[in-house]
Amino acid sequence: MRDPSTQNMSGSEKRATFGLAGVYGFRMLGLFLILPVFALFAERMPDATPLLTGLAVGIYGLTQAILQIPFGLLSDRIGRKPVIFGGLVLFALGSAIAAVADDIWWVIVGRAVQGSGAIAAAVMALAADLTREEHRTKAMATIGITIGASFMLAMMAGPVLGKLIGIEGIFWLTAVLALVGIAIVALVVPTPTHSRVHRDAETVPSMFRRVLRDGDLLRLDLGIFTLHLILTALFLAVPLVLRDLGLEPLRHASLYLPVMVVSIIVMVPFVIMAERGGRMKAVFLGAVAVLMCAQLGLAFAVQQFWGFVAALALFFTAFNLLEATLPSLVSKTAPVDAKGTAMGVYSSAQFAGAFFGGLIGGLVHQQLGLAAVFVAGAVIAMIWLLAASGMGQPGRYSSRLLNLDDVSAEHGAGDLATRLRNVPGVIEAVVVADEGVAYLKIDRDRLDDGALDEIVARPA
Repeated sequence: MRDPSTQNMSGSEKRATFGLAGVYGFRMLGLFLILPVFALFAERMPDATPLLTGLAVGIYGLTQAILQIPFGLLSDRIGRKPVIFGGLVLFALGSAIAAVADDIWWVIVGRAVQGSGAIAAAVMALAADLTREEHRTKAMATIGITIGASFMLAMMAGPVLGKLIGIEGIFWLTAVLALVGIAIVALVVPTPTHSRVHRDAETVPSMFRRVLRDGDLLRLDLGIFTLHLILTALFLAVPLVLRDLGLEPLRHASLYLPVMVVSIIVMVPFVIMAERGGRMKAVFLGAVAVLMCAQLGLAFAVQQFWGFVAALALFFTAFNLLEATLPSLVSKTAPVDAKGTAMGVYSSAQFAGAFFGGLIGGLVHQQLGLAAVFVAGAVIAMIWLLAASGMGQPGRYSSRLLNLDDVSAEHGAGDLATRLRNVPGVIEAVVVADEGVAYLKIDRDRLDDGALDEIVARPA
């Protein structure tokens, strides 16, 4: 029987979870704040073109994608907090460079330096160090929710801050947020007594080949790459279209708020249908198809205000649904002992998508006009839909970690893994003796908790 004291997070685990969620949220808020306003401000910058504007918006994704996995591996060697401190300093430095920039080129440099502060993997590793196995999923989910909340807040706050303090002020604000993050890590987040590799939360180099050979995982990586490519390209065009339709920039926030709220309300039943109704693939493919149609709707409605708003609401309904379901699909699909590696590759693909979204969106706008940006997004979404249609039906699985401190290779780790696999409802089981952890993929509807508890209580 499980110890009731393990059912709730300790005070230290709560400080770690909420502190790191705040750090991650502040950093993502700083990156997202310019999305709804930069295209408008860039028009007045020396040397600015639509292509260079797109590069300035998306370049952070390139440095982020290149460096986040290496920085995560570095944190295994020199410690989590030093890497996080260094990354936040780089982020603040990049923000300052962009704030004092007097032309588009220096903004591009600043955004690239911002992205080089790639702390995502180190933050997740520190969260894993500071939480017990039974609470790690909750900690990671809390951080994930904070990222989504940061995006929504940025959509509402960006236009208002753009009017009040300008783009320079937004960059200075992001520098301050980075410094606040450093203070939180130093003063609020506990320092782990020791760090080790957590296969559920970190990239393990020996798992790369296994992850990169999985066709369904590659489809999901393509999915998040495409989703953020389309999103970044979208915000190179949407603010300009809204302005041309007569909506002054300050009022863009009042439009984004109801659009976001409506999209979340509409998407929730589909998330429930996907997760609880066992219709994940159908809902997922349907959302990609809606994303494609919404892009076409935006293209045809560039001169019709309410038609454009309706298409924008449809887009964000599909976007939020896909943003919520893609990580769940990766978790269900990845090998149980390579989940962290799969998520690392997935996250890198996400940031790479942001870079190519800025590049492609800016180029299409410069050569073919604003409406063509949405048409290009629809074409890319159609390619994604074709690729995604070949993926398998994901099972209704979830992950569970068991702390097995008394288990070693000498005391039957291999036999223990076999016995765990024989428990009804256990789909996969891998025992890593030197970590003292069993990684399980389970079907919650069929899991025999009693049999599992009995094995855990007497592992050998």
